Amino acid sequence: MKPTRTINYVARETGLSAHTIRVWEKRYGAVKPARAANKRRLYREQDVARLRLLRQATDAGHRIGQIATASRFELQKLLGESWQPNPSTGNGNEEVRALLDAAGRAITEMNTLRFQDVLDRAAIALGSPAVLTKFFAPLARDMGALWRKGDVRIAQEHFATNLLKVFLSIFGRSFAPNEKSPHLLIATPSGQHHELGAMLAGAAARTDGWIATYLGPSLPVEELIHADQAIRPVAVGLSIVFPPDDAALRAELRALDRCLPRERPILLGGESAPAYQKIFRRHEVFVVPELDGIFPVLTHLRASAAKPRSKPS
Repeated sequence: MKPTRTINYVARETGLSAHTIRVWEKRYGAVKPARAANKRRLYREQDVARLRLLRQATDAGHRIGQIATASRFELQKLLGESWQPNPSTGNGNEEVRALLDAAGRAITEMNTLRFQDVLDRAAIALGSPAVLTKFFAPLARDMGALWRKGDVRIAQEHFATNLLKVFLSIFGRSFAPNEKSPHLLIATPSGQHHELGAMLAGAAARTDGWIATYLGPSLPVEELIHADQAIRPVAVGLSIVFPPDDAALRAELRALDRCLPRERPILLGGESAPAYQKIFRRHEVFVVPELDGIFPVLTHLRASAAKPRSKPS
């Protein structure tokens, strides 16, 4: 079978980070990807299946240096005899919940070092991009719910958001997009000050090989239109968290629908996004209620952008 899978796809399917995959290739010879004309690594589905087995075996306590060149049969036999999920890997719901609880305590106490430590542990345990969908997205939902109930103070919410912003701003850089990579423009519209969802979407896009430009929270529609004209992205992403019935926001989005180029697809994320979907009458709209739903949308948009446009008759 011809190798066609990119390292981003392999990372998403195996739960391994791109860095780990490269180390296992170069240092241990775990798999031998092909190279495309542009030097990008390309993998077969057999490589993906093999890396899954190696991930499971290392989770069970086996050292990669001892099993990297084992046959698939040997790995399956090894797992059949000894497979026990290691709770420190973050594969199970209990470990993820423990990490979320630890993050919640650090936010409540506003303990910078402890919160940073939890973020680092989550990233190592879950890998990329799984840490985004299994840890960061639930953390953002929990924070939003607690804030609306009054269980989290504004200072605590700002504390967590600012530290997460620093962490997510560098997340995914190792995937190294280039000038030919598709571009996603992201913001939250006017009045939308909760920006974690938008930042997570940007980080997820970067792990998928996109250039993601995030313009920040509560961006006036005229500024978003200006940015679109300057960047000419493949798509525009908007995060809308609360409320679902903001008349001023509806007016802003109608203006955006009128002024953005008709061919520009729009991604809507956030808890209240479905309530505003029908405002966009001129554009293809994708509602992404959960972060893991962004990946198939990005795949579709990348393929659509690569198709040559027919010339007007």
